[in-house]
Amino acid sequence: MATQQELEQRIADLENRIAELQAEATPGGLFALMDQLFPPETRAHLRAARKEQLLAFRSLLDKWIARVDEEKAPPKREAIRIE
Repeated sequence: MATQQELEQRIADLENRIAELQAEATPGGLFALMDQLFPPETRAHLRAARKEQLLAFRSLLDKWIARVDEEKAPPKREAIRIE
């Protein structure tokens, strides 16, 4: 079994290789490729759609956070004396 350090090194090597492959595939990066493939109006729509997806995810997270904040501590037990 690999050690933690070996696993971290392997992950770093894989991330570097992915970066190299991306640089080879698109010399200017993904956005440069998009600039070449899509007209400006299309890029504007894609950017707006990406922003809307992020805003939707933010609203979902906000709802989950509100639910956590609303959760109450379990009710305390009350001692009842029986005579």
